[in-house]
Amino acid sequence: MNKKTVLLLACPVMLLLMSLKMVFIPSQGKKPLTDSLKRPAKFGFGRPATAQEIAAWDIDVRPDGKGLPAGQGDVKKGRVLYAQKCAMCHGVDGTEKPGIKLPGNALVGDTSATSKPKTIGNYWPYATTLFDYMRRAMPYNLPGSLSNDEVYSITAYLLNANKIIKADVVLDAKNLYKVVMPAKKLFIMDDRKGGPEIK
Repeated sequence: MNKKTVLLLACPVMLLLMSLKMVFIPSQGKKPLTDSLKRPAKFGFGRPATAQEIAAWDIDVRPDGKGLPAGQGDVKKGRVLYAQKCAMCHGVDGTEKPGIKLPGNALVGDTSATSKPKTIGNYWPYATTLFDYMRRAMPYNLPGSLSNDEVYSITAYLLNANKIIKADVVLDAKNLYKVVMPAKKLFIMDDRKGGPEIK
């Protein structure tokens, strides 16, 4: 091997070693990285939320029905609303079709616990969760736009479509939390204390 060839082969190796040296510079003698920015106590914008504003966001609904608002809805009205506001993502009847990928999840299915996909009928433990989620997050393109009556009605339609309530049931704050979901028996309360039993 002549000198020219040796130099041509050695150059890339030397460049590689030099770049590695630059990457792995020892940190000895360097100060540790700290936040040296001096921030003001206040930035001069924003304001505390009013009690009314907080109340507008405080809309959670518990499994025991606490937080359910006034209003009511039935299956018939819910069917119409579902077609207008939900079907575009969840399909005409909320079921999963073979070979068709919907933008949204299937909502209606066999209420037996072993069926798939997971739907309201076979996976949700509380009916009030359906109301809570729909009121705050649906429809996808305009969350929070449904009135309480509309949410009650769509909830009634979906529970009926999953064969959980009858078609003539009118849902409201007095009876929605009493609906027993088929999957409730599949869930257990988390009684862990935060110690070694947590894995």
